[in-house]
Amino acid sequence: MTERTPSLSAEQGRSAVLASAFLRGMLAGGLGLGSLAVLVMMVWISSPASDSGPGGALHAAAGIWLLAHGAELVRTDTLSGAPAPVGVVPLMLTAVLMWLVHRAARDVVEPDDEGHTPPSAGSVFCLVTGGYLLVVAVVAFYAKSGSMAARPSSLLLPLVPAVAGAAGTGVWTAAGRPIAPPSWAPMRLHEAMARTRFAGRAEVVLRAAAAGTAVLLGGGALLVAASLVWHVEQVQASFLGLSGDWAGRSAVLLLAMALVPNAAVWGAAYGLGPGFALGTASTVTPLAFTGRPALPDFPLLAAVPAHGPGTVLNWAAVAVPVAAGVAIARFTGRDGETCSRWETALTAALAAVGCGVGTAALTAAAGGPMGTGALAEFGPVWWLTGAAAPAWTALIGVPGALLLRAWRLRQQAGGGSGGGEVGSVLDFLAYADVSEQRRSGPRWWRWRGGEDAAERPEPGPGTGAGTESGTPTGSPAGGGSVPVSPPSPAATSASVPGTASWYQEAVPYDFLPTDPWHERTAGDSPWNSGGSLSVSLSEDPGTPSARPPEAGPTDSPESASS
Repeated sequence: MTERTPSLSAEQGRSAVLASAFLRGMLAGGLGLGSLAVLVMMVWISSPASDSGPGGALHAAAGIWLLAHGAELVRTDTLSGAPAPVGVVPLMLTAVLMWLVHRAARDVVEPDDEGHTPPSAGSVFCLVTGGYLLVVAVVAFYAKSGSMAARPSSLLLPLVPAVAGAAGTGVWTAAGRPIAPPSWAPMRLHEAMARTRFAGRAEVVLRAAAAGTAVLLGGGALLVAASLVWHVEQVQASFLGLSGDWAGRSAVLLLAMALVPNAAVWGAAYGLGPGFALGTASTVTPLAFTGRPALPDFPLLAAVPAHGPGTVLNWAAVAVPVAAGVAIARFTGRDGETCSRWETALTAALAAVGCGVGTAALTAAAGGPMGTGALAEFGPVWWLTGAAAPAWTALIGVPGALLLRAWRLRQQAGGGSGGGEVGSVLDFLAYADVSEQRRSGPRWWRWRGGEDAAERPEPGPGTGAGTESGTPTGSPAGGGSVPVSPPSPAATSASVPGTASWYQEAVPYDFLPTDPWHERTAGDSPWNSGGSLSVSLSEDPGTPSARPPEAGPTDSPESASS
């Protein structure tokens, strides 16, 4: 019994964690639904002319909650009596609800303070998603008897993929956002991804695509804000005319706040060129506002440009996709020193494609039908906007990334090492750590007069460790060791201007690693040439000084220290 107790408790703990994952998914759905229901009930209670009871308010809250997940609603209490679809998703509510699912999945995978081993990522993903979808099924069944029921086909697409994607990103975030194939993938795939540096390139692509999409949305929000300020009188008249009491105006304000991200997406689509539709017969683009719009009375829609051909101010909206392309070039080109021009261009192009995919998904959610007839098309067309976004960003981002890469490489070439003592130290460290450079000769060997050590004459028969000049001889490029003679005893701690002494350019060290790897490769080092070198710092830290070696086969620790 004592041997079976630990395994039994571990199994019970694992079952408890799995049950907690399912409950967390249900709790995430209940929190979002409860918060929205409280807001709707507050508006209903404060409304003096409400024509429905608390049941109608709760049904409205359930319908709005399903709409925020991407489900398409069907209104039955229309003036004409014919059912009317509602497909414009309030993206602000969507962001809050998806964040709840994301946090629920992430908190389960992350280890807790009690030391419990978290379950596998796949089980957490399935349980959190299943718990949340159970709440969705219950709410959809409840809303079916109300005035705003969800279309059954929209509950499968896009509601289920949206919830699953939020849970998947939560599990991925808790695992450290790895970009690698799963453990059960073939070893050849792992080797190919490691050889092609897929993880690093994919991270750059995702980061640049996210930056481009964020700049597009930010530019669209800036366009909407500028248009609201430009049409402030129309916005005020629309806001005050929708309701005469503070409760109704509060509801209009809350609805407008929930639709602010939608307005940003519409502004981005306007700047990209395709614009957006205000009905089946009207289109708004920077070039012109054509057709007869089916324009409902709403404050955000009062910011629509004037009817007719566009002006220079309308054409200035093209700065939004240009800024997005510059952002992609910035995030791609700064990592371009480590890859070729073709890889940099391909990375920028893939980031532009990712920006297009994200923009198309947001555009599909930001628009949709608002009724039948003329209001069957309302908002930007997702496939036109999704095609314009990668075209603009690739047109600006790919050349910009290549130019930024070339500029950085030129800057590195202009400020490379070899022009001072710091560069000599860096070159020496690179020489001391790479065995190939040990065999091919030191790269840090430089002369004040501009001559390389390879241009010096070959050593004569009598040249060795005891030459008089103290000047290194031999060619580092020859592949052998480079004989180094110790400095002359007459050398002082101050360097003599105009001389070609090797220690004026390099700053050698008076110690070398003693690990077995360096002992095996010490035969190729110029320091192993029969003499010992020691350097002491003079009063001027910028001028190295040389000290003649002590006589004797070995040096004492006192003499070896600088």
